[in-house]
Amino acid sequence: MVRIGEHQIIDAAPSPSREDKSEPAAASVTTASPMMIPLAPQPQTRANAEPSPGLCFQLGNRYLFGRDGVAVDEALAVKYYRMAAFKFGGHPEAMAALGFCHEFGHGVPQSFKECDQHYALAAEQGSGFACARLAFLRRYGRMGIVINKFEAEKWLNRVNQMGPTSIGWLVEAADMDKHPSAQYTLGICYHYGIAVAADAERALHYYRAAAEANHPRGLGILGYCYGNGIGVAKDPPLAFQYYMRAAALGESVSMYNIAHYYEEGFGVKQDLEQAIYWYRRSAEFGYCSAQNSLGYMYEEGLGVERNEAEAVKWYTLASEQGYAWAQCNLGFCLQNGIGVEKNEAMGVYWYEKAAVQGHSRAQHNLGHAYQYGIGVEKNEVAAVHWYQRSAEAGNSFALHSLGYCYQYGIGVEVNEQTAAKLYMDSAKLGHAPAQLSLGCCYRSGIGVEVNEVEAFKWIKMSAEGGNDLAQNTLGHLYEDGIGTQRDIEAAVHWYRKSAEQNNVWALTNLAMMYSEGNGLVQNDAEAVRLLRLAAEQNHGRAQARLADLLSAGRGCAADPVEALHWYERAAEQGSVGAMSAVARCYEEGIGCQADLERAIEWYEKAASWGDQASSERLIHLIANSELSNVFTHGYAARAA
Repeated sequence: MVRIGEHQIIDAAPSPSREDKSEPAAASVTTASPMMIPLAPQPQTRANAEPSPGLCFQLGNRYLFGRDGVAVDEALAVKYYRMAAFKFGGHPEAMAALGFCHEFGHGVPQSFKECDQHYALAAEQGSGFACARLAFLRRYGRMGIVINKFEAEKWLNRVNQMGPTSIGWLVEAADMDKHPSAQYTLGICYHYGIAVAADAERALHYYRAAAEANHPRGLGILGYCYGNGIGVAKDPPLAFQYYMRAAALGESVSMYNIAHYYEEGFGVKQDLEQAIYWYRRSAEFGYCSAQNSLGYMYEEGLGVERNEAEAVKWYTLASEQGYAWAQCNLGFCLQNGIGVEKNEAMGVYWYEKAAVQGHSRAQHNLGHAYQYGIGVEKNEVAAVHWYQRSAEAGNSFALHSLGYCYQYGIGVEVNEQTAAKLYMDSAKLGHAPAQLSLGCCYRSGIGVEVNEVEAFKWIKMSAEGGNDLAQNTLGHLYEDGIGTQRDIEAAVHWYRKSAEQNNVWALTNLAMMYSEGNGLVQNDAEAVRLLRLAAEQNHGRAQARLADLLSAGRGCAADPVEALHWYERAAEQGSVGAMSAVARCYEEGIGCQADLERAIEWYEKAASWGDQASSERLIHLIANSELSNVFTHGYAARAA
């Protein structure tokens, strides 16, 4: 499950925040030079021709692009495209052109929902250009377009099979008519290899041409190129300027990128309040990445007062648009009752939505849910399946979880060598829990040869990464000189670091050092304080040691009643010494009324675990004829 360590950011590599900050980057480029693509044949016109789909389509092109000397009239172009698409038997390219007009607001109000519907109809009828747009829009989404990577892949494969001539209408509009929306769109084709071979050089050429015409999305994507060094020297301040120009024209992705720059201090002074302002503006335009990021800011209280319910609201809006990171975040909130009523089953629902899209963190979280039966019937084989899927994407959490399954035979046969290898892969990615697990493998010879120096190295690395378990373990290695020279001062340092994170073992170990004066000035009062913190978290060793100090009045006033309470708590967790102490208290009436029957019961339990002193005391008690009827448990002590 997520946050067994930390949040994770958006997109492939794990990271401490959860926002997708840009569209995927293309390869590095230098200059631009467009390649002409053979155009699909166009119908010829004739005077007084009967209306036909081809003629209406051609007239639509004439008025949209101002061809043949006519004035541009986008509304009239839309009228002709509609006639071609709907009135005269249908025309796939006219339907696609209608989608184009709706996408960019030419002759009709801009509507991504409308453009998606027209592109879908046109694509089913064989329009290559419509397939190209669906391949992009269904992958990255826009307001009214639900992300569906499987659909995107289907349309990408179809248009790539058709080849470059299938987008001839777009090429002609970009190269002959110099239409900014067409130039931007053709740049996208070259950027992502849609219908043409990916060519970052040509992509940059078309992006720049669109930007020079003050096209909002052209400005935004050119800013992205400068921000990421695509075809130009990396220049975050200049990228920020392009984003601002695009945002002033209402471009929501650029608003999102402005917010990211303010959040991280890229190309501009860091300003979380400005980040919130721009994330909100983009989110209100319906951009799912901004909605997710705004949710994260609310959840963490970054630049705004923490409001987990508001976070869930924005995660939900983005999730409903198919945005995988938001789905994963929403799943986590539902699973853990953050900002919403706890609903583990719905948490699994959203994890699965994201997981099937290939989201590696959601795949890991879904595996965790199956492993422990959280919101779904426990299924260790399914857990391994999802861990494997996530691990294949390089997710460090999943590599570690999968290694754990192989070490202990959870959903797979035990294979300690495979476990150690998976721990190593995860540890090399900087995952602190895996570094600790790998160190323990080297210490105990699990899947690798025993090597205490290697054990010390990996455990120290994990401790330095802030893992409290590793910090406590490292303290023990220093205390006992395992894999390194004995260093009590260093042991105290790491026990204290771990104790500051409320690790019960470290609290107990540090208390023992105070109690014994080992590496520290003896301080029983501090030992009692630390032991009480651990004991209240049900740590048996701390409970037993706290009872000892309370019984003896060391570091506190003697309190036999409370001492008995902690002895009983520790005994219930299997502490043999505590069992014997409880028996003695009941035998002698220390902190309670004397009760020989209960005393014998506890001596029996301690003796059955091999405690020789308890066995001897038990024999002495039952040898007394007056007490022979007390021994009713029907078994002999193992050590008697």
